[in-house]
Amino acid sequence: MRERRLFLAALLLLGGCMVGPDYHRPAAIVPTHYKELSGWVVAQPQETINRGAWWSIFNDPVLDSLERQVAVSNQTIRADVAAYFQARALVNEARAGLYPTLSANTGVTRQSSSRGSLSGGGTTASFSAQPVTATDYTLEGTGAWDLDLWGAIRRQVQANVAAAQVSAADLAEAELSEQAALASDYFQLREADADEKLLQDTVVAFQRSLVITQNQYNAGVAARSDVLAALVQVQNAQVSAIAVGVARAEFEHAIAVLIGKPPADLTIPPGTLANDVPVVPAGIPSTLLERRPDIAAAERTMDEENALIGVQVAAYYPVVDLSAVFGYVGNPIGSLIQLSNRLWSLGANATESLFQGGERSAAVAAAEAAYDESVANYRNTVLTAFQGIEDQLSSLRILAEEYKAQEEAVASATEEVTITLNEYEAGTIAYTSVVVAQTTQLADQESLLTVQQNRLLASVSLIEDLGGGWNADELPTANALQQSNPLLPN
Repeated sequence: MRERRLFLAALLLLGGCMVGPDYHRPAAIVPTHYKELSGWVVAQPQETINRGAWWSIFNDPVLDSLERQVAVSNQTIRADVAAYFQARALVNEARAGLYPTLSANTGVTRQSSSRGSLSGGGTTASFSAQPVTATDYTLEGTGAWDLDLWGAIRRQVQANVAAAQVSAADLAEAELSEQAALASDYFQLREADADEKLLQDTVVAFQRSLVITQNQYNAGVAARSDVLAALVQVQNAQVSAIAVGVARAEFEHAIAVLIGKPPADLTIPPGTLANDVPVVPAGIPSTLLERRPDIAAAERTMDEENALIGVQVAAYYPVVDLSAVFGYVGNPIGSLIQLSNRLWSLGANATESLFQGGERSAAVAAAEAAYDESVANYRNTVLTAFQGIEDQLSSLRILAEEYKAQEEAVASATEEVTITLNEYEAGTIAYTSVVVAQTTQLADQESLLTVQQNRLLASVSLIEDLGGGWNADELPTANALQQSNPLLPN
């Protein structure tokens, strides 16, 4: 009894052994502050980002209704959801290897053999063979159990858990990316609306100028060329207003696909371009590691690759498994289950490869290199994330300055148009001066719309680069992933 207990204790002790390195998250290159925030005080910073509905900071009901359809109907996200459930299933598939496999077998065997007999005597003796037929019934159960003494299966479970977490982070990243793409398309569509409205207003203004030139011509104080120049301006503005519809239609079609609808099923009424540009606080740089799903995915990939090193190292050691058979064989079937027909066996088997020509060491080296690659990718993902934030912070700062300067240019150009048109009516300047002034005014007004659009796009990109309110604690835990199959014990 004592030896038996010692044997079981040894099995339990070995069962807790896992060869290969344990995972510790490598350090990333994280700055102490954001360079682009130095000396820049945001006038009205947005205090928080609403988790799951970050777009609400733009206060646009149409945008809100569109964004809420992305997670439900977007086909890219649905594909990522399916990939996540596949990764979850692989966790349970690997975890099943920790438990014994049991199987049952029933069968019937009918066989014939010859039985010889000797008859007569002396010189008249003879030998004859008589066929004998017998039927055997079998009922048995078998079991096998890989003891996983070196942790190969448990390391594979660890790797699959990390892979499922990578898939969950990829899903969050895909959802954020699709939402940001929709917001960007939406603001570009609204810029097209604003540009079309501007051009329509410009057509009206140019038509007034055309009336003035026509009156001047009728009075004999202006040339026919002035009338033609004014007419050309009206016609060019009308053409430009029509051409804007091409870009608008394309953005509307793109939005339809993002919310999982055919373009023919979505119509977005014209609207205005937002005046307010929210700037969310960047926070402390170190917190970014927990706020971006792509960084979380890269970090979980390192854990996965680290566990796979253990899987390869475990292959150096012998595989030990137990097997058992218990059942009955006999005839007739009505009395099959009885002591005389019982059979059983217990076995233990250890398998060890003695020579593989360096295959095992090469596999370990490859796993270690894959881990090193994942570390480099993780650190590069972190650096790229900080680059994106610095880019958007600088864009928002510079574009705010540009917008202010462009507003002043529009005001000056508008005043110049008023003055030159009055001077033309007074007959002190040629109409070409009016054309130049009006052309400059339209260009400045369109530039102002472009700058405003770029500010909104930069705001969306900054929110995306900051993770859109996501946090790493939203990833499923290892316990949760391993409890998803109720048929398996914890």
